[in-house]
Amino acid sequence: MNQKSIIIGAGIAGIAAAIRLAVKGYQVEVFESNPYPGGKLSEITRKGYRFDAGPSLFTLPEQVEELFLLAGKIPSEHFDYIKLDVACHYFWEDGKSLKAYGDVNAFAEEVETKLGEPSENIRKALRSSAYIYEHLAPLFMHRSLHQWNTWVNPQALRSYLKMGKLGIFDTMNGANQKQFRQEKTVQLFNRYATYNGSNPYETPATLNIIPHLEFNIGAFFPKKGMHDITQSLYKLALDLGVKFHFNAKVEEILVEKKQALGVKVNQQEVLANLIVNNMDMVNAYKTILKKQKQPQKLLDQAKSSSALIFYWGIKKEFSELDLHNILFSNNYKEEFEHIFNKSSIYHDPTVYINITSVYKEDDAPKGCMNWFTMINVPNNQDQDWDTLIQEARKNIIAKINRILKTDIEPLIEVEEILEPRTIESKTSSANGALYGNSSNNRYAAFLRHANYSSEIENLYFCGGSVHPGGGIPLCLLSAKIMTEMID
Repeated sequence: MNQKSIIIGAGIAGIAAAIRLAVKGYQVEVFESNPYPGGKLSEITRKGYRFDAGPSLFTLPEQVEELFLLAGKIPSEHFDYIKLDVACHYFWEDGKSLKAYGDVNAFAEEVETKLGEPSENIRKALRSSAYIYEHLAPLFMHRSLHQWNTWVNPQALRSYLKMGKLGIFDTMNGANQKQFRQEKTVQLFNRYATYNGSNPYETPATLNIIPHLEFNIGAFFPKKGMHDITQSLYKLALDLGVKFHFNAKVEEILVEKKQALGVKVNQQEVLANLIVNNMDMVNAYKTILKKQKQPQKLLDQAKSSSALIFYWGIKKEFSELDLHNILFSNNYKEEFEHIFNKSSIYHDPTVYINITSVYKEDDAPKGCMNWFTMINVPNNQDQDWDTLIQEARKNIIAKINRILKTDIEPLIEVEEILEPRTIESKTSSANGALYGNSSNNRYAAFLRHANYSSEIENLYFCGGSVHPGGGIPLCLLSAKIMTEMID
């Protein structure tokens, strides 16, 4: 094959698409507006501290390994990782805490001991999560929802008979209230809605599929940090002959007679047989596809939540903290009410702290820690962010001080901030939303933009803003679905 393909955006899905197309024999060029690959999956280094800038949880590592296998390489020679014995540490204001062990039985016993939740309820919930995954993952994660053969194949027909058990007709919170006795357990399992920027009080219980990934399959950590996912795949793409252009912002997708012919970049036209858009779908239609027919219903759909992240170099080690740590709000429902309905930040936010130096010691100076400190916030709707960030910082520090019984402010010797406005400007994410359109109703959770254009021939889409959704595994799967469509 001697055909040429152009990929717009070097996010993780764009890199994966480049690898898959190169393996198929395409000549591949990637145009990226930033000076680096990876999109959100990048890194920050400051004064001896290294931070993974974006996604911090790693699940389904086989999706990364598959790309090396396709290229005829041994994955472990290029990318290495470990399985976590403890997926997360949870803390509450009343002094209770627990470790979410990777082993299901150990986790169930820990929840019973620390929260008083019968261990069998945990096992039952994780069996239910596995059941949802078994019936929905092959249908919704590995196939296009925009082709008839997805809906009429035998596996799909079997799943239709089980819709009541798959959470389609209940909310995540509603389902969790039914299966758990303790509110803290409900809160712990409601948290999984945040994995795709949703509200557990509105999103369908189908998203209770997520705990299966973390517990039944496992949570992992790349030995060189999350950014190594980007770096290892970027190197693989280069080895396959993919050509990357950085600081190269695409100005327009060239379309003639409903056929994509190439792109305009730096006022120059670059032609190709195939165009793949890895840019956020909403902003792509508003900018590089603004002359084309707009999918207005999708563009108008509510967006997911965003994030406020403080990258803190902390000149002390805290033995009670692990790689992933959650300090829960006292009023979870009110926190989500502020995020999604009041477009503001609750005064008592849930705080997530990711510390890679626990496993990768050179990410911080000796005796120090690199804290990726994040709260969920609304997407950008022109709020007074400067004031909101200042207030949130005070509230985050106060919460950390109360729960860890410390004074964290004097220990912060490095600080960088990422917030909805800079997320939008750095990653072209509409409104700074982390996961594209919201999944806060049973239809939006599944009916995202297709991996191809129904209006323009030779135009395809991948990334977190299109099917099957956001997060590293789904972004990688979007590239897989897209390239299989080309066949």
